[in-house]
Amino acid sequence: MILKEKEISNEIIERLKEEIFIYPTDTIYGIGCNALNKELVKKIREIKNRDNKPFSVIAPSKEWILNNFDVEEELIGKYLPGPYTLLLKKKDQNFLSEVSNNEMVGVRIPDCKFTKILQKLEIPIVTTSVNLSGEKPANKIGEIDEKILNKVKLIIDSGELNGKPSTLIKDGGTLERK
Repeated sequence: MILKEKEISNEIIERLKEEIFIYPTDTIYGIGCNALNKELVKKIREIKNRDNKPFSVIAPSKEWILNNFDVEEELIGKYLPGPYTLLLKKKDQNFLSEVSNNEMVGVRIPDCKFTKILQKLEIPIVTTSVNLSGEKPANKIGEIDEKILNKVKLIIDSGELNGKPSTLIKDGGTLERK
């Protein structure tokens, strides 16, 4: 099912807690799910043919970030919301272990309308580019591989995006994407 952002009902918002979905960010299209649902996170790894490389999450709020990661509030305010992913150290090593099996997690709050819808869920959402591992990210729905589209029931279409992945920030400085 492909929906425009304005077509998202409360019923669809509830489905986001239980399904894998494709959605717009302020940079590229992502594929995600409830980051607390280990089975869904595993399925995204399978869909993307991705190994154990950590995923990032969209945070439900700045307060949630402060409660779960070792980070200064100024750093959050400087970069989020925006086209950045902050690499942050978890306070609890077991937290989001299926998302990242090490001490760091990439944390985002994209600066777009759909993020406000996701934040209504009050849970972290896996955020990773909607492409097979190693392939080019999609900046419009028509660029997404059929193998991925066929495994997802819910797609949110926001037209063409800027096509540039978020900038990684660690310890206040930018990192090169690998």
